[in-house]
Amino acid sequence: MTRPFFISEVSSNHARDMDRCVEFIETSARINCDAVKFQLFKLDELFAPEILAKSEEHRRRRQWELPVEFVPELRAVCDENAIQFSCTPFYLKAVDELAPHVHFFKVASYELIWLDLIKECAQTGLPLVMSTGMANMREISAAVEAFKGAGGTQLTLLHCVSGYPAPVDNCNLSAIEAIRAATGVSVGWSDHSRRPAVIQRAIHKYNAEMIEFHLDLDEEGAEYKTGHCWLPDEIGPVISDAHMAFGADGNGIKEPVPAEAPDRAWRADPSDGLRPTLPMREEWAAKQ
Repeated sequence: MTRPFFISEVSSNHARDMDRCVEFIETSARINCDAVKFQLFKLDELFAPEILAKSEEHRRRRQWELPVEFVPELRAVCDENAIQFSCTPFYLKAVDELAPHVHFFKVASYELIWLDLIKECAQTGLPLVMSTGMANMREISAAVEAFKGAGGTQLTLLHCVSGYPAPVDNCNLSAIEAIRAATGVSVGWSDHSRRPAVIQRAIHKYNAEMIEFHLDLDEEGAEYKTGHCWLPDEIGPVISDAHMAFGADGNGIKEPVPAEAPDRAWRADPSDGLRPTLPMREEWAAKQ
């Protein structure tokens, strides 16, 4: 297994500010993420009119919309920082608006059962990542079939718990293996727990091939107060530790390694069980 692919999710923490968006990209690159992801939605195409008519809380989310004119510049900044650019389309036309710019699409858990959106993404020929929060295996299988039936070939599913934050005892990481076995595609973990141990367990026990997490820069993002967003100095060490752990695998051949070389001569000599070996004792005896 190779080390997992890390995606930072900007979500609605960008405040419709290009400078802040750039800072998210630069920060994600600095903490060694492989990709950064934004969301493209229009409130009137996200919630039904009955909800918007009655809920001021939902209407306020209009302030979270990412201006579509930001998209080309966001891709350019990602290229400058050697990090992949992704975005979640939340309306069908958004797929066409994003396709020339993204390295891959992401479909959110809430849209997993909207098969028309999945098919639209598949028809672009670009890779797709889909979160599976709240879904059962029948719904996941239907989404996979829709993607493949529309010509899609590169798919990653993310086991996800759509709790904000997700309690550790709800994370059910073993479902990663269940999804992988049922679908035969790559599977990762979309984290809402904000717990390093959960991410490390997903990687090292369940071979999560991709890790997505929500990022905020400064506790000022629109979604930070919900409790599921990581700060850079929290998630940065988690990514570093994951990378370091894979560097410890070695080649699997049991033989002395360079760090052990100075101590080999200080092992017990088989002749009398005393340390060091006889040649080392002779060296010491010859010293003035």
